Amino acid sequence: NKYMAYKIARAGSDWNEIFVMDMESGNLLDDHIMWVKFSGISWKDDGFYYSSYDPPAEGEELSDKNEFHKIYYHKIGTSQDEDILVYENPEFPQRNCYGGTTEDERFLLVYESESTSGNSLYFKDLNKKNKEFTLLAEGFDHDYGVVDNIGDKLLLSTNDGAPKNQLYMVDTKKPEKENWKVIIPEKEEVLDGVRLIGDMIMVEYMKDAHSVAQLYTIDGQYVKDIELPTLGTLAGFSSDKGEDIAFYGFTSFTFPTAIYRYELDQNKSTIYRKAEIDFNADEYETKQVFYESKDGTKVPLFIVHKKGLELDGNNPTILYGYGGFDISITPSFSVSRLVFLENGGIWAVANIRGGGEYGEDWHKAGTLQQKQNVFDDFIAAAEYLIDENYTSSEKIGIMGGSNGGLLVGACMTQRPDLFKVALPLSL
Repeated sequence: NKYMAYKIARAGSDWNEIFVMDMESGNLLDDHIMWVKFSGISWKDDGFYYSSYDPPAEGEELSDKNEFHKIYYHKIGTSQDEDILVYENPEFPQRNCYGGTTEDERFLLVYESESTSGNSLYFKDLNKKNKEFTLLAEGFDHDYGVVDNIGDKLLLSTNDGAPKNQLYMVDTKKPEKENWKVIIPEKEEVLDGVRLIGDMIMVEYMKDAHSVAQLYTIDGQYVKDIELPTLGTLAGFSSDKGEDIAFYGFTSFTFPTAIYRYELDQNKSTIYRKAEIDFNADEYETKQVFYESKDGTKVPLFIVHKKGLELDGNNPTILYGYGGFDISITPSFSVSRLVFLENGGIWAVANIRGGGEYGEDWHKAGTLQQKQNVFDDFIAAAEYLIDENYTSSEKIGIMGGSNGGLLVGACMTQRPDLFKVALPLSL
């Protein structure tokens, strides 16, 4: 815990630069890594792994193709031109590769991808000199992620054969797929995150687009639930392997983000730090309903407003959606949104297909030839709000950014009669 490595991006560029700070003094070291993109920072001994491209030609920094992604190791106190090339795949110049280490820094994991979903996975035991990478999972049809290691074994989360994800224990001495052992099998809820805490496994599930947390033994036996403050989103669960204390963030539509300290032996959470905002959450309510889309699919919809709202069809309403890239839109807090709610507005979030709210099948049902499902789901959400007298076509606006901007653009084109205002955002 002596140094902190961090990235910056100048002027919104995808190019990152890595700097290293002495945590005690706050001073920057001379270490400065350029031409970093699509990368993490993973420590090993007195250095770290990162991903970058070759330096672009002068004048082509923002227009050159992203090709030949590589993983390097940088040792603190040395210049970038001394960094060690750890991994590259010159046969496939447009693939991306990312290197990460287990908490004990024993295993180096390399994730290789071709698009926004699906990856291959390699590992190397860094305790063994000159050992080559071992292919653990091949192809790009599924997602594979290592949670951590327990001695020689890796905890592996994947949607391979389980669209809502399941957890395996993989023996690195027998890494072939037929030797993988299921620790926590697929459930109705989406397995959304796994951490080791003390001698247990903490599993975060997504149930109808909100968080549920449970504790399991190392061999996958259910122990108990972790009680969360309300219906909302668990984020940033952080713990050290073997330690009985963890921290996590939590938020909801009318619940400002707070950091909680969790004590495993007491199964108790206490507020460690919270945002101080002058408003009374008890004056608002959040409900979740399920409506039918055009093809009969049930889709969840969050509706947030002041208590005592009159359902007269005359309430200003913003309907928000995204619907893409396996991204789940879960409850979150916004001060600017709160101003809208305080003035009698309704905030509604439709968890439409294309996202990850119900696993990979839900995601794929809103992609490629099925993309129209996304627009149909969003249109049906607006029709539900109007039919139930929350609002009217004269009082409803739709909003989304990035992929959600595409969503809004398509819906305002297909059903201009249904919406009074459309806000397709670029971000």
